[in-house]
Amino acid sequence: MTETPEDAATDCEFVAVTEDDPEHVVTVTIDRPDARNALNAQVRAELKRVCEAIDESDARVVVLTGSEDSGAFVAGADVTELRERDATEQRRASERPRVYETVEALRQPVVARINGHALGGGLELALACDVRVAHEDAKLGSPEINLGIIPGGGATQRLPRLVGEGQAMKLVLTGDLVDAAEARDIGLVEDVYGDDEFEAAVRDLAASMATHSPLALERGKDAVKAASQMDLSAGIEYEAELFAGLFATADKDEGIDAFLEDRDPDWQGR
Repeated sequence: MTETPEDAATDCEFVAVTEDDPEHVVTVTIDRPDARNALNAQVRAELKRVCEAIDESDARVVVLTGSEDSGAFVAGADVTELRERDATEQRRASERPRVYETVEALRQPVVARINGHALGGGLELALACDVRVAHEDAKLGSPEINLGIIPGGGATQRLPRLVGEGQAMKLVLTGDLVDAAEARDIGLVEDVYGDDEFEAAVRDLAASMATHSPLALERGKDAVKAASQMDLSAGIEYEAELFAGLFATADKDEGIDAFLEDRDPDWQGR
């Protein structure tokens, strides 16, 4: 029997899962408040286990966030672990798939609910998500250069694709943090909200995605991701193939029938 996301989180110390709030949405919460949710080996392993269960589940949308008690989304990697590694050990720790690739590879759309600071590995975790919504008090950045190192979880590659090479250079080479408003201005996050709107905005966004066919959500995510990995001609060919493939699904017939009959569709995910 396939392990459910909630079952996968049962033995986790630092990662929790809640389901169906709203319906078809899974919320994954990193909860290591004493370290402001810093990503140590245990957090990474727990998060990967939960994500693997989510990928096999019938969830349609994932929200990834930090616990309220931590005051952070993820404040970075666990620096004490980094201090003890030599180059050989770090190469071993960097073998893929890491937690960043695991989150990015989820078939479901992933919304980063950035409820506080997202720094270093925390920013890289947010970059692995598909949409980023930040609280107005959040700060984001890649401060690794202050430690004599550079980002190692994908920021040097994902940041330029998201904000452009110049802005990525500023973030990586200065180590400076940006507030949520500036992050929105440069395209690092999509939306920013204050206390009165933040929770509802994330919930509404996830719910609006989750009302759609899980197959269409998966193919739509794949197609958009391909834009940063293929040239235009290859990307258009890939989109056309994904589009045509959906014509072999029951959800395509149900969606069109529901439209013609002026009713809500009943998605089957097949």
